[in-house]
Amino acid sequence: MGGRGASAGISKKGKPYGTEHYTVYQYENIKFIKNAENNSKVPMETMTQGRIYAIINKRNEVHSISFYDENNKRYKQIDVRGSKHSIDGKKTIPHTHHGYEHDERGTKALTKIEKQIVEDVLKVWDNRHK
Repeated sequence: MGGRGASAGISKKGKPYGTEHYTVYQYENIKFIKNAENNSKVPMETMTQGRIYAIINKRNEVHSISFYDENNKRYKQIDVRGSKHSIDGKKTIPHTHHGYEHDERGTKALTKIEKQIVEDVLKVWDNRHK
């Protein structure tokens, strides 16, 4: 996880790989990470096939969960906290953004499977020290 998750070694902003995010906990293929600058930026790419990142905010809560395709590029992000987005005329959180950049393929309500993933990730984060 480097500057925005760039796997080429250096991000477009010149940050070396592995300096923008750091791991605070890991459970199976889920890495719970924080941003070194204390914001909720999500890695754009990963170097690990099948990786899921749960981004932890400055209040030590899961802010979002991101997913990566077969090319290790982000294709979906579930925002668990933060700004509500309008879906079918209703302001909604959590919601899912589809696309590499963030929202180029739209924002949708969570599917049944996504709701289960959010529940599981939150449970793992809440139970991490028990």
